[in-house]
Amino acid sequence: RYKIQSHCLDLFKRDYVYSLIQNPNGEVCGHYPRQIVFMEYASTESDKERFESTVQTSKLQELVTRSKMARCRGRFVCPVILYNGKHICRSATLAGWGELYGRSGYNYLFSGGSEETGAELDEVPDDYAVRNGDSQLFDKVRGHDIKLLRYLSVHYIFDLMVEKKKVKFGLNVTSSEKVDKAQRYADFILLSIPYPGCEFFKDYKDRDYTAEGLVFNWKQDFVDAPLNIPPTLTENLSIDWRDYQSWDLVQQTQNYLKLLIHTINRNDDSGLLVHCISGWDRTPLFVSLLRLSLWADGLVHVSLQPVEILYLTIAYDWFLFGLNLKACISFFQIFFFCFNFLKHITSEEFCAVKKPRSASRLRLGDAAPDCSKLLSKTNCVQIHNKKMFLVCVGWGERRGGPRRGLVMLTLYFTVFLCSSTEYCHSSASSTDFGSWQIVSGCGSIHDQAVVPNDSPLPFYTQDDGSNGRLFPIIPERRAKLEEVRAIFLAAYSSTVGLKSVSSSPSAFGGLLEQFARGVGLRGTNSIV
Repeated sequence: RYKIQSHCLDLFKRDYVYSLIQNPNGEVCGHYPRQIVFMEYASTESDKERFESTVQTSKLQELVTRSKMARCRGRFVCPVILYNGKHICRSATLAGWGELYGRSGYNYLFSGGSEETGAELDEVPDDYAVRNGDSQLFDKVRGHDIKLLRYLSVHYIFDLMVEKKKVKFGLNVTSSEKVDKAQRYADFILLSIPYPGCEFFKDYKDRDYTAEGLVFNWKQDFVDAPLNIPPTLTENLSIDWRDYQSWDLVQQTQNYLKLLIHTINRNDDSGLLVHCISGWDRTPLFVSLLRLSLWADGLVHVSLQPVEILYLTIAYDWFLFGLNLKACISFFQIFFFCFNFLKHITSEEFCAVKKPRSASRLRLGDAAPDCSKLLSKTNCVQIHNKKMFLVCVGWGERRGGPRRGLVMLTLYFTVFLCSSTEYCHSSASSTDFGSWQIVSGCGSIHDQAVVPNDSPLPFYTQDDGSNGRLFPIIPERRAKLEEVRAIFLAAYSSTVGLKSVSSSPSAFGGLLEQFARGVGLRGTNSIV
């Protein structure tokens, strides 16, 4: 865990000046990173030394420590993305009286009656007071939570819960801001955007990882949180929100992501908070999609290559923020959905900043040379009894004479099936390209694509001369997201497996190891 944390800090350091919220041995939260990154501002080499930090780290640390009791499992409001000076945060939902009362008594007992476990524990209210929601304990801990939100300039709260309150064994274990009886969160803009939990994604796997046509059952007894979005936030989105219960998983995820992007682009300095119940399945899903979407637009983590942003997203957004390994089967299904879903957000309609057409196109002939570093480390993997070989843009010479040619087209087709076993096991610098089949990057993960002669895809014809070059002109956003998805699919298939009956923490470690090697963070025999 320490090594993974260190790698993440190195990647954050490429583009940001940051402070650290200290969480030694998980004392503040047992399933948050031991060092939490607070990004102060984006920087380049030329301006790193010209800025002075305006954040008071000691004040932030104090607010975090005081507010941890307010939310489920102690998962306090935590900034994870910095965009245009706005903090996008994540957390769990609010702790209900059952958890709050129980955890307060537990902490008080095992601290020997000491007051040092938090200022919020000055007194433990009786059962009647807590049940009625008007106790000093609720005022105190939620008051600290609100102070932290205001310190981070958070104004919008996106609540993904399908319930108003989470009830277990007849107890209100968790609550949410939208049903706080004292209206403590009335100054914030609350958006109730119910989204199914990780259990629902078993159906996604059972349907051969096909999200199209998969609709959540909104008539279940525990589902009582309706979609509720202030009209001012839905302008110019061209979405009929009244139909949300008829959307399939693709439409629902796309529309919620559009809403997130639209909100952070409002003309104010307000940040936002995203949370579900525990904050470790639906929350990282949308945090990851938002981070990758903004990265593909060149707006965050601008210096990171595809394999690097993928490593950071998986390691930081999922692993270090406490993926629930005890429920790892359900976890791996929503985790896989997250990165496979990138194929559905490649279009310009998901761009945070609209760019001129010429500015959003990319020549593959000028693609990043660092891809070859990953290519040399990547092996063939088996998918549906076929050899899959992940390739990056590069130059080579075919046997029989000099001829330059692109090894990968990233616009629409990102993964190739290699029918030449000899080539698959050879070095990435091999000059024998073998024979290839193309797998669609936009359809199923294993369906073959047929490119008709009149295909509208913007391919240029490569001439047969010795200097002939193929220059497909492609949307940069699409190219970047498809490459991230291709890298993920190759590594996931060889470590976790698409058809595995059960998954394990060791499979996740193997996944991170593959990415670490690709980034050059680890040697080939190291274990992350």
